[in-house]
Amino acid sequence: MKQCEYCGKEISYHEIYCSEDCQIKANRFYERCEKFSIPFTAVNTVCVFGIPIGLFLMSFLKVLGTVVASGSCIVLGLMLIIFPFPTEGMIKKFKIKKAIRIVRILGIAVIVLGLFIAGMLTFLGF
Repeated sequence: MKQCEYCGKEISYHEIYCSEDCQIKANRFYERCEKFSIPFTAVNTVCVFGIPIGLFLMSFLKVLGTVVASGSCIVLGLMLIIFPFPTEGMIKKFKIKKAIRIVRILGIAVIVLGLFIAGMLTFLGF
């Protein structure tokens, strides 16, 4: 059977969504993706490059490198929680609702990673 594009419930082959509510939520999701795609991409790029640069700087300038790496992780994690835009592959595999949940969980994991990096400076006494 075919699945609803938003929630993943089984539907007939002639439908795309299982209800009006799922269709409204899916349309709202796609509109939000379109509206915020440029800021999302810009912040994502800066943070993804900021993490390895910060880790590299940690070997020379411990405090600055830690701030850059952990700050990039925390900003990236917050962005993934606020703007959970999964890839098209994730949407096809898990449907929109579950893909958003997975991206938010990944955002929380990235924030925890940033806090771990910041904790390394505090607890290990760099």
